[in-house]
Amino acid sequence: MSRPFSGVRVLDLTHVLAGPFATYQLALLGAEVIKIEAPGRPDIARTRGPDEGLNERLRGVNYQAQGGNKRAMTLDLRTEAGREVLRRLVATADVLVENYRAGALAGLGLGPEELSAVNPSLVHCSMTGFGQRGPRARVNAYDNVIQAASGVIPRSGGRKPGVAFVDYASGYNAAFAISAALFARARDGRGQRIDCAMFDTALMLMAPSVAAELHPVTRGPAVEAGLGSYATAGGELMLGAMTPDQNRRLWRALALEGHDHPRFAEPTTSSGLRALGEEMRRVLREVFATRAAAEWEELLHGHGVPAERVRTLAEALTEEQLAHRSFLAAGAPGDPAVPVAAFSFAHDGPRWDSPAPAFGEHTDEILGELGLSTADIDGLRGAGVIA
Repeated sequence: MSRPFSGVRVLDLTHVLAGPFATYQLALLGAEVIKIEAPGRPDIARTRGPDEGLNERLRGVNYQAQGGNKRAMTLDLRTEAGREVLRRLVATADVLVENYRAGALAGLGLGPEELSAVNPSLVHCSMTGFGQRGPRARVNAYDNVIQAASGVIPRSGGRKPGVAFVDYASGYNAAFAISAALFARARDGRGQRIDCAMFDTALMLMAPSVAAELHPVTRGPAVEAGLGSYATAGGELMLGAMTPDQNRRLWRALALEGHDHPRFAEPTTSSGLRALGEEMRRVLREVFATRAAAEWEELLHGHGVPAERVRTLAEALTEEQLAHRSFLAAGAPGDPAVPVAAFSFAHDGPRWDSPAPAFGEHTDEILGELGLSTADIDGLRGAGVIA
């Protein structure tokens, strides 16, 4: 069966998390993705993860989490022979994704104009910290420093969240942009140049806050008692009763348990809820402290009120709900189970077919497909162009 990107060839010149995750999404949907790494300089994600044995074998968990369904080759773009091989690959490709520092590939004669001359229909996606233009274009960045630069950390209580969510959101952003460019190309045949910045992505994830910051007004009460975390007799409960209707259901449920506060169920607008926010929160703190979070969760679910016990990641992964989703792939023997996609199709959807490739595993195979002979390949290896 044919998946959406079957027949699409993607050259993956990315490393760490954001770029490889973007190309992984395309690979899950059928694209042929060729991961290109420099000889002697493997993607650093290959050496990251909790299993040092896998790290030493360049199969770290961080790498495997977005490495499946790809082929891998080595190629030194600092050499003219390596650049010529890349040009030949570009001539066969639909998409090239890279997350080098802005201007780095252009400095090698492999900028967008040069690659477009080789293949005018190429979709060329650059992923950087701050984008291709502006005073910070050449500043290197990772997820943690983008979180610092974008205002995410103050918005998260002054501490960096313990997950690289900007990396993964940037990967989704790039995969979406590439998908749109391929869709447009199917109509007009034109290639595209995509400029994805992690800084922009981080700000986009805070879009309502960004708009509010740029539109200063006299603010009313900010407390929304129905949104937030509450300590209970056993664990933390996260409450999500945001609308007036949900708020009414919340207080109706609590009244049935002996906590009757009819005045709190009266507001019919969001501003009305906020006006009572501080008082509501004081009462809710007292109420929720009387029972365990799991009990409150069950009760509130029965009344259509969004609420969840705060779980650890380990607990979340044991939830029966996951057994009803196609979220995880078992992985190869000795490898970890890995996430696949956060969505499914009725047919021909995302599928994990093969484990993340070894460093340079398919170099000879790919070069042979380009028409290079065994002698040609041996020559490139002898010159250090490939490993």
